[in-house]
Amino acid sequence: MGKIKLKDIKIYAYHGCLKEESLIGGEYLVNLSVSSNLKISSISDELKDTVDYVSLLDIIKKEMFSPSKLLENVVKRIIDRIFKLYPKINKVSIEVSKLNPPINGNVFSVSVKNKVKRNDVHTN
Repeated sequence: MGKIKLKDIKIYAYHGCLKEESLIGGEYLVNLSVSSNLKISSISDELKDTVDYVSLLDIIKKEMFSPSKLLENVVKRIIDRIFKLYPKINKVSIEVSKLNPPINGNVFSVSVKNKVKRNDVHTN
């Protein structure tokens, strides 16, 4: 079993419960790790035998560009889509952080993190 990671993906998106957040938007940081058997791709040296990280980035972008009130919802959508499109992936760990959140305090970020095994999720 191996891992493919995408670290510190910066995205400007429009999530939040406040009306201003859906109008103005804000900066987000996404970190993703997926677990899959990488033995075949390590021998074949072929993209078709692995999980394409460009495709993973596209999934993240698409779901991040679709506004939600809660980061929990965005995280779930990303996980569900990854499991749906990649049967080779056994586990997903993702953290989505809202940078400089509009709360009453000096806070660098707020985050939602989730780790899910394929057997623990039901995709639509």
